[in-house]
Amino acid sequence: MTKYDAVVIGAGNGGLVAAIRLLQGGLKTLIVEKHNLPGGFATSFRRGRFEFEASLHELNDFGTASNAGDVRVLFDELGVTDKIEWLQIPEAYRVISRAEKLDATMPFGVKEFIDKMESYVPGSRESVTKFFELAEEVRLAQAYTASVNGKADSKYMVANYGNFVRCGSYSVNEVLKTLKMPQKAIDIISAYWCYLGANLNDMSFIHYASMVNRYIMRGAAMPKMRSHEISLALTERIRELGGDVLFNTEAVKILTDAEGGVSGVILDDGTEIQTRHVVCNCAPHVVYGKMIDNPTEEEVRATNARKFAGRGFTMFLGLDRDADELGIENHNYFLYDTMDTVKQYDNMRTIAGNEAQATVCLNRAFPDCSPKGTCMMYFTTLYMSDDWANVKAEDYFKTKDFVANKMIDRFERDTGAKIRDHIEEISVATPMTYARYCGHPQGVIYGYESQYWDGLMPRLQMMDEDYRRRGLRFAGGYSMRLSGYSSAYFSGDISGRQTVGDFKREG
Repeated sequence: MTKYDAVVIGAGNGGLVAAIRLLQGGLKTLIVEKHNLPGGFATSFRRGRFEFEASLHELNDFGTASNAGDVRVLFDELGVTDKIEWLQIPEAYRVISRAEKLDATMPFGVKEFIDKMESYVPGSRESVTKFFELAEEVRLAQAYTASVNGKADSKYMVANYGNFVRCGSYSVNEVLKTLKMPQKAIDIISAYWCYLGANLNDMSFIHYASMVNRYIMRGAAMPKMRSHEISLALTERIRELGGDVLFNTEAVKILTDAEGGVSGVILDDGTEIQTRHVVCNCAPHVVYGKMIDNPTEEEVRATNARKFAGRGFTMFLGLDRDADELGIENHNYFLYDTMDTVKQYDNMRTIAGNEAQATVCLNRAFPDCSPKGTCMMYFTTLYMSDDWANVKAEDYFKTKDFVANKMIDRFERDTGAKIRDHIEEISVATPMTYARYCGHPQGVIYGYESQYWDGLMPRLQMMDEDYRRRGLRFAGGYSMRLSGYSSAYFSGDISGRQTVGDFKREG
Protein backbone atom coordinates (compact mmCIF):
# COMPACT_ATOMS: atom_id res chain seq x y z
CA MET A 1 0.00 0.00 0.00
CA THR A 2 1.31 3.45 -0.95
CA LYS A 3 1.96 5.69 2.04
CA TYR A 4 2.24 9.48 2.30
CA ASP A 5 2.69 11.76 5.26
CA ALA A 6 -0.07 13.98 3.87
CA VAL A 7 -2.57 13.98 1.01
CA VAL A 8 -4.12 17.15 -0.43
CA ILE A 9 -7.50 16.65 -2.09
CA GLY A 10 -8.08 19.25 -4.79
CA ALA A 11 -5.52 21.31 -6.70
CA GLY A 12 -7.29 24.64 -6.33
CA ASN A 13 -5.55 27.73 -5.00
CA GLY A 14 -5.68 26.65 -1.37
CA GLY A 15 -4.70 23.06 -2.06
CA LEU A 16 -1.69 23.98 -4.19
CA VAL A 17 -0.30 26.33 -1.54
CA ALA A 18 -0.99 23.82 1.23
CA ALA A 19 0.96 21.16 -0.69
CA ILE A 20 4.00 23.44 -1.01
CA ARG A 21 3.91 24.26 2.71
CA LEU A 22 3.69 20.56 3.55
CA LEU A 23 6.68 19.80 1.35
CA GLN A 24 8.65 22.71 2.77
CA GLY A 25 7.90 21.26 6.20
CA GLY A 26 9.48 17.97 5.17
CA LEU A 27 6.34 15.89 4.63
CA LYS A 28 6.04 13.38 1.81
CA THR A 29 3.02 14.79 0.01
CA LEU A 30 0.54 13.74 -2.68
CA ILE A 31 -1.99 16.07 -4.29
CA VAL A 32 -4.92 14.56 -6.19
CA GLU A 33 -7.11 16.47 -8.63
CA LYS A 34 -10.08 15.10 -10.57
CA HIS A 35 -9.60 17.58 -13.43
CA ASN A 36 -6.82 17.28 -16.01
CA LEU A 37 -5.40 20.70 -15.07
CA PRO A 38 -4.44 22.39 -11.80
CA GLY A 39 -6.04 25.49 -10.34
CA GLY A 40 -9.76 24.83 -10.06
CA PHE A 41 -11.28 28.22 -10.87
CA ALA A 42 -7.75 29.57 -11.46
CA THR A 43 -7.49 28.55 -15.08
CA SER A 44 -8.11 29.68 -18.65
CA PHE A 45 -9.76 28.27 -21.75
CA ARG A 46 -9.79 28.95 -25.49
CA ARG A 47 -12.65 29.79 -27.80
CA GLY A 48 -11.62 30.53 -31.36
CA ARG A 49 -8.70 32.95 -31.30
CA PHE A 50 -9.30 34.09 -27.70
CA GLU A 51 -7.85 32.69 -24.49
CA PHE A 52 -10.23 33.67 -21.71
CA GLU A 53 -9.47 34.13 -18.04
CA ALA A 54 -11.88 31.84 -16.21
CA SER A 55 -12.36 33.79 -12.98
CA LEU A 56 -9.68 36.21 -11.77
CA HIS A 57 -10.60 39.88 -12.09
CA GLU A 58 -7.50 41.12 -10.25
CA LEU A 59 -5.19 39.84 -7.50
CA ASN A 60 -5.01 42.20 -4.56
CA ASP A 61 -2.16 42.94 -2.16
CA PHE A 62 0.55 41.74 -4.52
CA GLY A 63 2.51 44.95 -5.00
CA THR A 64 5.97 45.21 -6.49
CA ALA A 65 9.43 43.99 -5.52
CA SER A 66 10.11 47.31 -3.77
CA ASN A 67 6.65 47.56 -2.19
CA ALA A 68 5.61 43.97 -1.68
CA GLY A 69 2.15 43.09 -0.43
CA ASP A 70 1.33 40.10 1.73
CA VAL A 71 0.46 37.92 -1.27
CA ARG A 72 3.81 38.65 -2.91
CA VAL A 73 5.61 37.91 0.36
CA LEU A 74 3.79 34.57 0.52
CA PHE A 75 4.64 33.78 -3.11
CA ASP A 76 8.28 34.68 -2.42
CA GLU A 77 8.31 32.22 0.48
CA LEU A 78 6.70 29.56 -1.69
CA GLY A 79 9.31 30.15 -4.41
CA VAL A 80 6.91 30.97 -7.25
CA THR A 81 6.92 34.78 -7.72
CA ASP A 82 9.58 34.75 -10.42
CA LYS A 83 7.92 31.91 -12.31
CA ILE A 84 5.06 34.26 -13.24
CA GLU A 85 5.02 37.37 -15.44
CA TRP A 86 2.97 40.02 -13.67
CA LEU A 87 0.94 42.93 -15.01
CA GLN A 88 -0.30 45.91 -12.99
CA ILE A 89 -4.00 46.79 -13.20
CA PRO A 90 -4.36 50.48 -14.21
CA GLU A 91 -7.11 51.58 -11.82
CA ALA A 92 -9.23 50.25 -8.98
CA TYR A 93 -12.74 50.33 -10.44
CA ARG A 94 -15.55 52.21 -12.07
CA VAL A 95 -18.85 51.92 -10.20
CA ILE A 96 -22.19 52.82 -11.79
CA SER A 97 -25.49 52.68 -9.90
CA ARG A 98 -28.84 53.64 -11.35
CA ALA A 99 -30.78 54.51 -8.20
CA GLU A 100 -28.18 57.01 -6.99
CA LYS A 101 -27.21 58.16 -10.51
CA LEU A 102 -23.66 57.34 -9.45
CA ASP A 103 -20.74 57.04 -11.87
CA ALA A 104 -17.31 57.13 -10.21
CA THR A 105 -13.90 55.88 -11.29
CA MET A 106 -11.47 55.28 -8.44
CA PRO A 107 -7.66 54.94 -8.51
CA PHE A 108 -5.24 52.74 -6.62
CA GLY A 109 -3.09 54.26 -3.89
CA VAL A 110 -4.50 55.35 -0.52
CA LYS A 111 -3.66 59.04 -0.98
CA GLU A 112 -4.90 59.03 -4.56
CA PHE A 113 -8.10 57.26 -3.52
CA ILE A 114 -8.78 59.72 -0.70
CA ASP A 115 -8.08 62.71 -2.98
CA LYS A 116 -10.39 61.37 -5.67
CA MET A 117 -13.10 60.65 -3.12
CA GLU A 118 -12.83 64.23 -1.86
CA SER A 119 -13.35 65.47 -5.43
CA TYR A 120 -16.54 63.41 -5.70
CA VAL A 121 -17.68 64.01 -2.11
CA PRO A 122 -16.34 67.25 -0.62
CA GLY A 123 -15.89 66.87 3.13
CA SER A 124 -15.24 63.12 3.01
CA ARG A 125 -11.47 63.27 3.52
CA GLU A 126 -11.38 62.87 7.30
CA SER A 127 -13.72 59.88 7.48
CA VAL A 128 -12.14 58.08 4.52
CA THR A 129 -8.67 58.65 5.99
CA LYS A 130 -9.85 57.12 9.28
CA PHE A 131 -11.25 54.17 7.33
CA PHE A 132 -7.85 53.37 5.79
CA GLU A 133 -6.04 53.84 9.11
CA LEU A 134 -8.40 51.35 10.70
CA ALA A 135 -8.17 49.02 7.70
CA GLU A 136 -4.37 48.99 7.97
CA GLU A 137 -4.62 48.02 11.64
CA VAL A 138 -6.92 45.20 10.56
CA ARG A 139 -4.31 43.99 8.07
CA LEU A 140 -1.53 44.05 10.66
CA ALA A 141 -3.68 42.21 13.20
CA GLN A 142 -4.51 39.54 10.64
CA ALA A 143 -0.83 39.13 9.80
CA TYR A 144 -0.06 38.62 13.49
CA THR A 145 -2.89 36.08 13.87
CA ALA A 146 -1.66 34.14 10.85
CA SER A 147 1.94 34.18 12.12
CA VAL A 148 0.87 32.36 15.30
CA ASN A 149 -1.40 29.92 13.44
CA GLY A 150 -4.53 31.51 14.90
CA LYS A 151 -3.38 31.17 18.52
CA ALA A 152 -3.38 34.90 19.19
CA ASP A 153 -2.63 36.25 22.65
CA SER A 154 -5.68 38.28 23.67
CA LYS A 155 -3.73 40.70 25.85
CA TYR A 156 -1.27 41.34 23.04
CA MET A 157 -4.15 41.91 20.63
CA VAL A 158 -5.83 44.45 22.90
CA ALA A 159 -2.56 46.26 23.58
CA ASN A 160 -1.40 46.43 19.96
CA TYR A 161 -4.57 46.21 17.87
CA GLY A 162 -7.21 47.69 20.15
CA ASN A 163 -9.32 49.24 17.39
CA PHE A 164 -9.29 45.94 15.53
CA VAL A 165 -10.64 44.17 18.61
CA ARG A 166 -13.24 46.85 19.25
CA CYS A 167 -14.71 46.78 15.75
CA GLY A 168 -14.53 43.00 15.42
CA SER A 169 -18.22 42.36 16.03
CA TYR A 170 -19.60 45.19 13.92
CA SER A 171 -20.87 45.25 10.35
CA VAL A 172 -19.46 47.38 7.55
CA ASN A 173 -22.36 49.80 7.60
CA GLU A 174 -22.23 50.21 11.38
CA VAL A 175 -18.57 51.19 11.33
CA LEU A 176 -18.81 53.49 8.30
CA LYS A 177 -21.67 55.37 9.95
CA THR A 178 -19.71 55.58 13.20
CA LEU A 179 -16.89 57.18 11.21
CA LYS A 180 -19.48 59.76 10.04
CA MET A 181 -18.69 59.00 6.42
CA PRO A 182 -21.02 60.84 3.99
CA GLN A 183 -23.54 58.56 2.28
CA LYS A 184 -22.15 59.12 -1.21
CA ALA A 185 -18.66 58.21 0.02
CA ILE A 186 -20.12 55.07 1.62
CA ASP A 187 -21.72 54.23 -1.72
CA ILE A 188 -18.43 54.61 -3.61
CA ILE A 189 -16.29 52.74 -1.09
CA SER A 190 -18.88 49.93 -0.99
CA ALA A 191 -18.36 48.99 -4.65
CA TYR A 192 -16.25 45.92 -3.87
CA TRP A 193 -18.99 44.27 -1.78
CA CYS A 194 -19.97 41.78 -4.47
CA TYR A 195 -16.44 40.34 -4.37
CA LEU A 196 -17.36 38.94 -0.95
CA GLY A 197 -21.01 38.22 -1.66
CA ALA A 198 -22.74 39.40 1.52
CA ASN A 199 -24.62 42.64 2.05
CA LEU A 200 -22.91 45.26 4.18
CA ASN A 201 -25.41 45.00 7.03
CA ASP A 202 -24.37 41.38 7.47
CA MET A 203 -20.71 41.50 6.44
CA SER A 204 -18.05 41.94 9.09
CA PHE A 205 -16.27 45.29 8.84
CA ILE A 206 -12.96 43.55 9.42
CA HIS A 207 -13.42 41.33 6.39
CA TYR A 208 -14.45 44.12 4.03
CA ALA A 209 -11.90 46.65 5.29
CA SER A 210 -9.15 44.08 4.92
CA MET A 211 -10.05 43.47 1.28
CA VAL A 212 -10.46 47.14 0.32
CA ASN A 213 -7.17 48.05 1.96
CA ARG A 214 -5.35 45.22 0.21
CA TYR A 215 -6.62 46.45 -3.15
CA ILE A 216 -6.10 50.17 -2.71
CA MET A 217 -2.83 50.26 -0.76
CA ARG A 218 -0.63 48.47 -3.29
CA GLY A 219 -2.84 48.11 -6.31
CA ALA A 220 -3.78 44.90 -8.04
CA ALA A 221 -1.94 42.58 -10.38
CA MET A 222 -2.74 40.00 -13.02
CA PRO A 223 -0.59 37.19 -14.43
CA LYS A 224 0.11 37.80 -18.10
CA MET A 225 -0.98 34.31 -19.13
CA ARG A 226 -4.14 34.37 -16.99
CA SER A 227 -4.57 32.74 -13.59
CA HIS A 228 -3.60 29.42 -15.19
CA GLU A 229 -0.02 30.73 -15.11
CA ILE A 230 -0.16 30.90 -11.30
CA SER A 231 -1.59 27.39 -11.08
CA LEU A 232 1.14 25.99 -13.34
CA ALA A 233 3.85 27.77 -11.33
CA LEU A 234 2.55 26.34 -8.06
CA THR A 235 2.34 22.85 -9.57
CA GLU A 236 5.89 23.13 -10.92
CA ARG A 237 7.08 24.14 -7.47
CA ILE A 238 5.36 21.14 -5.88
CA ARG A 239 7.24 18.84 -8.23
CA GLU A 240 10.54 20.67 -7.64
CA LEU A 241 10.12 19.98 -3.93
CA GLY A 242 9.54 16.28 -4.58
CA GLY A 243 5.78 16.20 -4.30
CA ASP A 244 3.59 13.89 -6.35
CA VAL A 245 0.66 15.22 -8.39
CA LEU A 246 -2.12 13.06 -9.82
CA PHE A 247 -4.50 14.63 -12.34
CA ASN A 248 -7.62 12.93 -13.71
CA THR A 249 -7.83 11.32 -10.29
CA GLU A 250 -10.67 11.76 -7.84
CA ALA A 251 -10.44 11.04 -4.14
CA VAL A 252 -13.73 9.32 -3.33
CA LYS A 253 -13.30 8.31 0.32
CA ILE A 254 -11.43 9.48 3.38
CA LEU A 255 -10.77 6.52 5.66
CA THR A 256 -10.78 6.78 9.43
CA ASP A 257 -9.46 4.72 12.32
CA ALA A 258 -11.31 3.48 15.40
CA GLU A 259 -10.99 6.89 17.08
CA GLY A 260 -12.27 8.72 13.99
CA GLY A 261 -8.92 10.12 12.92
CA VAL A 262 -7.76 10.08 9.30
CA SER A 263 -6.11 6.83 8.22
CA GLY A 264 -6.18 6.94 4.43
CA VAL A 265 -7.73 7.98 1.14
CA ILE A 266 -9.35 5.85 -1.57
CA LEU A 267 -9.03 7.01 -5.18
CA ASP A 268 -11.57 6.49 -7.93
CA ASP A 269 -9.63 3.55 -9.39
CA GLY A 270 -9.75 1.75 -6.04
CA THR A 271 -6.19 2.60 -5.01
CA GLU A 272 -5.85 3.03 -1.25
CA ILE A 273 -3.39 5.61 0.03
CA GLN A 274 -2.25 5.33 3.62
CA THR A 275 -1.95 8.68 5.41
CA ARG A 276 -2.80 10.27 8.73
CA HIS A 277 -3.20 13.80 7.36
CA VAL A 278 -5.53 15.19 4.70
CA VAL A 279 -6.06 18.79 3.59
CA CYS A 280 -9.31 19.14 1.65
CA ASN A 281 -9.59 21.92 -0.93
CA CYS A 282 -13.32 21.30 -1.31
CA ALA A 283 -16.58 21.94 0.48
CA PRO A 284 -17.16 20.38 3.91
CA HIS A 285 -20.66 19.61 2.59
CA VAL A 286 -19.00 17.28 0.07
CA VAL A 287 -16.55 15.79 2.57
CA TYR A 288 -19.10 15.03 5.28
CA GLY A 289 -21.87 14.31 2.80
CA LYS A 290 -20.19 11.57 0.80
CA MET A 291 -16.46 11.15 1.53
CA ILE A 292 -16.47 10.23 5.23
CA ASP A 293 -18.64 7.44 6.60
CA ASN A 294 -20.63 8.27 9.71
CA PRO A 295 -19.61 11.89 10.31
CA THR A 296 -20.28 13.07 13.84
CA GLU A 297 -23.41 15.01 14.73
CA GLU A 298 -21.20 17.98 15.61
CA GLU A 299 -19.60 17.95 12.15
CA VAL A 300 -22.94 17.70 10.37
CA ARG A 301 -24.60 20.42 12.44
CA ALA A 302 -21.66 22.81 12.14
CA THR A 303 -21.54 22.34 8.37
CA ASN A 304 -25.28 22.71 7.85
CA ALA A 305 -25.37 25.84 10.02
CA ARG A 306 -23.32 27.68 7.44
CA LYS A 307 -24.92 29.49 4.55
CA PHE A 308 -23.85 29.06 0.94
CA ALA A 309 -22.57 32.26 -0.62
CA GLY A 310 -23.13 33.38 -4.22
CA ARG A 311 -23.80 30.95 -7.05
CA GLY A 312 -21.84 32.04 -10.10
CA PHE A 313 -22.86 33.06 -13.60
CA THR A 314 -20.17 34.25 -16.03
CA MET A 315 -20.35 35.31 -19.67
CA PHE A 316 -17.21 35.53 -21.80
CA LEU A 317 -17.14 37.64 -24.97
CA GLY A 318 -14.51 37.80 -27.71
CA LEU A 319 -15.12 40.99 -29.69
CA ASP A 320 -13.91 41.79 -33.21
CA ARG A 321 -12.96 45.41 -32.45
CA ASP A 322 -10.50 46.86 -29.97
CA ALA A 323 -11.66 48.42 -26.72
CA ASP A 324 -11.14 52.00 -27.90
CA GLU A 325 -13.33 51.50 -30.95
CA LEU A 326 -16.11 50.00 -28.84
CA GLY A 327 -15.98 52.64 -26.11
CA ILE A 328 -14.82 50.28 -23.35
CA GLU A 329 -12.84 52.69 -21.21
CA ASN A 330 -12.03 50.78 -18.02
CA HIS A 331 -10.60 47.50 -16.80
CA ASN A 332 -13.01 46.82 -13.95
CA TYR A 333 -16.70 47.77 -13.79
CA PHE A 334 -19.30 47.32 -11.05
CA LEU A 335 -22.84 47.90 -12.33
CA TYR A 336 -25.58 47.99 -9.71
CA ASP A 337 -29.29 48.85 -9.50
CA THR A 338 -28.67 50.48 -6.13
CA MET A 339 -25.81 51.02 -3.70
CA ASP A 340 -28.12 49.89 -0.90
CA THR A 341 -26.45 46.50 -0.64
CA VAL A 342 -29.35 44.94 1.28
CA LYS A 343 -31.77 45.78 -1.54
CA GLN A 344 -29.25 44.78 -4.22
CA TYR A 345 -28.58 41.48 -2.45
CA ASP A 346 -32.32 40.75 -2.38
CA ASN A 347 -32.60 41.58 -6.10
CA MET A 348 -29.87 39.02 -6.74
CA ARG A 349 -31.88 36.15 -5.26
CA THR A 350 -33.75 35.52 -8.51
CA ILE A 351 -32.92 35.16 -12.18
CA ALA A 352 -35.63 37.65 -13.11
CA GLY A 353 -34.57 40.28 -10.58
CA ASN A 354 -30.80 40.14 -10.89
CA GLU A 355 -29.18 42.74 -13.16
CA ALA A 356 -25.98 43.43 -11.21
CA GLN A 357 -22.64 42.62 -12.78
CA ALA A 358 -18.89 42.84 -12.19
CA THR A 359 -17.25 43.10 -15.60
CA VAL A 360 -13.66 43.14 -16.82
CA CYS A 361 -11.97 44.09 -20.07
CA LEU A 362 -8.56 42.48 -19.72
CA ASN A 363 -7.17 44.45 -22.67
CA ARG A 364 -7.10 47.55 -20.47
CA ALA A 365 -4.41 45.90 -18.35
CA PHE A 366 -2.80 43.87 -21.14
CA PRO A 367 -3.56 45.27 -24.62
CA ASP A 368 -2.03 42.25 -26.36
CA CYS A 369 -4.06 39.63 -24.47
CA SER A 370 -6.13 39.12 -27.63
CA PRO A 371 -5.29 39.47 -31.35
CA LYS A 372 -4.73 42.98 -32.68
CA GLY A 373 -7.99 44.76 -33.44
CA THR A 374 -9.96 42.69 -30.91
CA CYS A 375 -10.71 42.68 -27.22
CA MET A 376 -12.30 40.34 -24.73
CA MET A 377 -14.53 40.75 -21.72
CA TYR A 378 -15.96 38.65 -18.95
CA PHE A 379 -19.13 39.48 -17.04
CA THR A 380 -19.93 37.93 -13.65
CA THR A 381 -22.94 37.97 -11.37
CA LEU A 382 -24.01 36.06 -8.29
CA TYR A 383 -27.31 34.47 -7.33
CA MET A 384 -28.03 34.64 -3.61
CA SER A 385 -30.43 31.70 -3.66
CA ASP A 386 -30.64 28.43 -5.59
CA ASP A 387 -33.07 29.89 -8.14
CA TRP A 388 -31.39 28.03 -11.00
CA ALA A 389 -32.69 24.79 -9.49
CA ASN A 390 -36.15 26.01 -10.50
CA VAL A 391 -35.21 26.15 -14.21
CA LYS A 392 -36.71 23.25 -16.16
CA ALA A 393 -34.36 21.27 -18.37
CA GLU A 394 -36.21 22.33 -21.51
CA ASP A 395 -35.84 26.00 -20.49
CA TYR A 396 -32.15 25.91 -19.57
CA PHE A 397 -30.65 27.29 -22.79
CA LYS A 398 -33.40 29.87 -23.12
CA THR A 399 -32.65 31.04 -19.58
CA LYS A 400 -28.92 31.25 -20.28
CA ASP A 401 -29.66 33.43 -23.31
CA PHE A 402 -32.03 35.59 -21.27
CA VAL A 403 -29.37 36.39 -18.67
CA ALA A 404 -26.61 36.87 -21.26
CA ASN A 405 -28.73 39.29 -23.27
CA LYS A 406 -29.65 41.17 -20.12
CA MET A 407 -25.96 41.55 -19.22
CA ILE A 408 -25.06 42.92 -22.65
CA ASP A 409 -27.99 45.34 -22.69
CA ARG A 410 -27.14 46.59 -19.20
CA PHE A 411 -23.50 47.18 -20.01
CA GLU A 412 -24.31 49.08 -23.20
CA ARG A 413 -26.93 51.28 -21.52
CA ASP A 414 -24.83 52.12 -18.48
CA THR A 415 -21.48 52.73 -20.20
CA GLY A 416 -22.40 53.81 -23.73
CA ALA A 417 -20.14 51.11 -25.19
CA LYS A 418 -21.39 49.22 -28.25
CA ILE A 419 -20.53 45.54 -28.10
CA ARG A 420 -23.50 43.45 -29.24
CA ASP A 421 -22.84 43.74 -32.98
CA HIS A 422 -19.17 42.81 -32.56
CA ILE A 423 -19.41 39.47 -30.74
CA GLU A 424 -17.15 36.92 -32.39
CA GLU A 425 -17.07 34.36 -29.58
CA ILE A 426 -19.37 33.84 -26.62
CA SER A 427 -19.30 31.30 -23.81
CA VAL A 428 -21.57 31.20 -20.78
CA ALA A 429 -21.14 29.40 -17.44
CA THR A 430 -24.15 29.09 -15.13
CA PRO A 431 -24.38 27.72 -11.59
CA MET A 432 -25.14 24.37 -13.25
CA THR A 433 -21.79 24.58 -15.06
CA TYR A 434 -19.86 25.24 -11.86
CA ALA A 435 -21.71 22.47 -10.03
CA ARG A 436 -20.95 19.97 -12.79
CA TYR A 437 -17.31 20.75 -13.52
CA CYS A 438 -16.11 21.92 -10.11
CA GLY A 439 -18.27 19.81 -7.82
CA HIS A 440 -19.51 22.82 -5.87
CA PRO A 441 -22.97 22.44 -4.31
CA GLN A 442 -25.56 24.57 -6.14
CA GLY A 443 -22.78 26.08 -8.29
CA VAL A 444 -21.47 28.14 -5.38
CA ILE A 445 -18.26 29.99 -6.25
CA TYR A 446 -17.79 31.91 -2.98
CA GLY A 447 -17.79 29.16 -0.36
CA TYR A 448 -19.74 29.89 2.80
CA GLU A 449 -21.13 33.39 3.19
CA SER A 450 -19.49 35.84 5.56
CA GLN A 451 -21.99 36.39 8.38
CA TYR A 452 -21.84 38.03 11.81
CA TRP A 453 -21.26 34.76 13.63
CA ASP A 454 -19.31 33.15 10.81
CA GLY A 455 -17.19 35.95 9.37
CA LEU A 456 -13.45 36.32 9.04
CA MET A 457 -12.62 37.02 12.70
CA PRO A 458 -14.81 34.25 14.18
CA ARG A 459 -13.35 31.71 11.78
CA LEU A 460 -9.77 32.73 12.51
CA GLN A 461 -10.41 32.71 16.26
CA MET A 462 -12.18 29.35 16.13
CA MET A 463 -9.59 27.45 14.09
CA ASP A 464 -8.62 25.24 17.03
CA GLU A 465 -12.25 24.48 17.91
CA ASP A 466 -13.10 23.82 14.25
CA TYR A 467 -10.36 21.18 14.09
CA ARG A 468 -12.80 18.43 15.04
CA ARG A 469 -11.26 15.32 13.51
CA ARG A 470 -7.62 14.36 13.93
CA GLY A 471 -5.77 14.72 10.63
CA LEU A 472 -8.50 16.55 8.65
CA ARG A 473 -8.10 20.21 7.71
CA PHE A 474 -9.60 22.42 5.00
CA ALA A 475 -8.26 25.02 2.57
CA GLY A 476 -9.91 27.23 -0.03
CA GLY A 477 -13.03 29.38 -0.09
CA TYR A 478 -14.94 27.24 2.41
CA SER A 479 -12.28 27.54 5.10
CA MET A 480 -11.08 30.07 7.67
CA ARG A 481 -10.09 32.88 5.28
CA LEU A 482 -13.34 32.76 3.27
CA SER A 483 -13.56 33.40 -0.48
CA GLY A 484 -11.32 35.10 -3.01
CA TYR A 485 -7.98 34.33 -4.61
CA SER A 486 -5.67 35.82 -1.98
CA SER A 487 -7.83 34.42 0.82
CA ALA A 488 -7.59 30.95 -0.71
CA TYR A 489 -3.81 31.21 -0.97
CA PHE A 490 -3.57 32.31 2.67
CA SER A 491 -5.88 29.49 3.77
CA GLY A 492 -3.58 26.96 2.13
CA ASP A 493 -0.62 28.58 3.85
CA ILE A 494 -2.33 28.31 7.25
CA SER A 495 -3.67 24.77 6.80
CA GLY A 496 -0.40 23.53 5.38
CA ARG A 497 1.64 24.93 8.26
CA GLN A 498 -0.88 23.67 10.82
CA THR A 499 -0.67 20.17 9.35
CA VAL A 500 3.13 20.27 9.53
CA GLY A 501 2.74 21.13 13.22
CA ASP A 502 0.24 18.29 13.71
CA PHE A 503 2.64 15.84 12.07
CA LYS A 504 5.64 16.92 14.12
CA ARG A 505 3.71 16.73 17.38
CA GLU A 506 2.85 13.13 16.56
CA GLY A 507 6.56 12.41 16.37
